[in-house]
Amino acid sequence: MGVLLKKPPNAAGAAWPAIVVGLFVAFGGVLFGYDTGTIGGILAMPFWLKTFSTGAVDKMGQPAITAQQSSEIVSLLSAGTFFGALTAAPTGDFFGRRYGLIVSVGVFTIGVILQTAATAIPLFVAGRFFAGYGVGMISALIPLYQSETAPKWIRGTIVGAYQLAITIGLLLAAIVDNATKDRNDTGSYRIPIAVQFAWAIILVGGLLILPETPRMYIKRGKPEQAAKSLSRLRRLDVDHPALIEELGEITANHEYELSLGKATYIDCFKGNLGKRLATGCLLQALQQLTGVNFIFYYGTSFFTNSGIKNGFTVSLITSCVNVGSTFPGLYLVEKWGRRNLLLFGAIGMATCQFIVAGVGTGVGLDNLPGQRALIAFVCIYIFFFACSWGPVAWVVTGEIFPLKVRAKSLSMTTASNWLLNWAIAYATPYMVNSGPGNANLQAKVFFVWGGCCFICIFFVWTMIYETKGLSLEQVDELYAKVGKAWQSKGFVPTVSFQDVQDVSANARSQSLADLETNAMRKKSVAHNEGGMNLGEKQY
Repeated sequence: MGVLLKKPPNAAGAAWPAIVVGLFVAFGGVLFGYDTGTIGGILAMPFWLKTFSTGAVDKMGQPAITAQQSSEIVSLLSAGTFFGALTAAPTGDFFGRRYGLIVSVGVFTIGVILQTAATAIPLFVAGRFFAGYGVGMISALIPLYQSETAPKWIRGTIVGAYQLAITIGLLLAAIVDNATKDRNDTGSYRIPIAVQFAWAIILVGGLLILPETPRMYIKRGKPEQAAKSLSRLRRLDVDHPALIEELGEITANHEYELSLGKATYIDCFKGNLGKRLATGCLLQALQQLTGVNFIFYYGTSFFTNSGIKNGFTVSLITSCVNVGSTFPGLYLVEKWGRRNLLLFGAIGMATCQFIVAGVGTGVGLDNLPGQRALIAFVCIYIFFFACSWGPVAWVVTGEIFPLKVRAKSLSMTTASNWLLNWAIAYATPYMVNSGPGNANLQAKVFFVWGGCCFICIFFVWTMIYETKGLSLEQVDELYAKVGKAWQSKGFVPTVSFQDVQDVSANARSQSLADLETNAMRKKSVAHNEGGMNLGEKQY
């Protein structure tokens, strides 16, 4: 993607080091995606069902688990991720972004060990919770690390690559599940689970040699180390004018934020910051309400129960579509911008979901044409999701918050993603399955997801600001000056935080626009006085 997105001529230094670092850190998405994707296949494996069943049988008389057990096993990972995401903020601020990620992988590994050792549901569920806790921390810290290291002109693509890694993880899970599903021993489920040790080792090995983010060093009052980190990322000498300028702007922005007072969690909900937090939380929640994880959590079981002979194969197909469709999204997020791509995706997803629901309800899925239509439009739906709401949700939440509350706010937006993920994972078996106490919606559940996608259209238009091509510091200026999201497309930044730094002593009582005006007035006065002094000397 970096080849297609040409580096601006005024961007000094090399882009490839920061791109390589950002793309490698995105590998953490493989842990996220693989752990999410592997459970759907495991729940359908005959040997796993025989081992973990507590006496329930399916309509064919084979060992099975109840809807309550299925809901508990799948949703406990999401419950763990919710608490993990909230823990990510203090972890990322205390240990730093890099070591915070290493700690997160350690927690995840504990969960993998418990799942691999399990032969009964209680220990398996405990492992799911700890693995989820680690994934939740990782899912908040990776976009944070990427946003704070990437050049602004390709930041969207780099952060979007996190979603690409998630889709690759889902695909790998489908491949491994498909390869081991027919084994008649514990290897049928232990091999797919234990493969996750390899992902953890790769990620930790790379993190040990990667730099901490320059913005983290500035936050800790270590400007020399920040300069060295930025020097590694941009391949510029620490005394290069472009590097000094970028670091100066980061420092001045941070000092401007500090002049507004120390940030607490309560501050994240106030005024301009509260608007951004609401945007991020709703965006992440709606990403889940589009129904994508219904496909990846319960798709194998749903396709099989719909009469499709090999649900594993269909899940493998949907995973391939998911990976392939993410690539155009990584290009379009910088070409079309955030708003346009999210609108495109929401309209496409809503259309597909309503068609699937209509076909399933009107034609039925007990015939070949109905099954083919279901598979086709589910795949088209996944295309729209994977090229838009999949990557762009992480891009937007990774770049809309100022430095002093970035870790706190990003942890809460990610937690909202996992809260809805948990709710959907928990409720879906009761919504879809037949039997006493269940709603038996079957394909009608797609009406629910389609309605949520329709809501997404209005949300994007009214709440999502266009942040393409802006530095993280310029995003602050955007939110300070532009009151309506639909007016953000034509925004041109004019503030230099290094200019307003000298006049920000009374920042608590002044807007950013007022500070800019005062800074320009001060600069104009200084310029005029300099001209008068020069004239006097000549005279």
